[in-house]
Amino acid sequence: MEFEITRDVRNEVLNRRELVFTLTFDGPTPSRKSIQEKLAAMLNKNENLLVLDSLKTRFGKMEVTGRARIYDDEESRKSTERDYLLKRGEPKVESEA
Repeated sequence: MEFEITRDVRNEVLNRRELVFTLTFDGPTPSRKSIQEKLAAMLNKNENLLVLDSLKTRFGKMEVTGRARIYDDEESRKSTERDYLLKRGEPKVESEA
């Protein structure tokens, strides 16, 4: 996986960095979790403070275009982000039937 950050803007009002990136890969499309881990490691940030907003792939291309937000602290992330975006990428809890 190879990242290219095409836009990096600091949003002081919401205490976050807003990124637009292009990811090229070989093989199957990487999972949201693996993209989140790799991007956090590349930027040297805590992956719990990084939220992936949208990921778009195009047919026939080994490329993903996405948007991410990196918050300064957990409180800012929880007060700003929508719940469904926070739940995406988390491992699913198996219920006992």
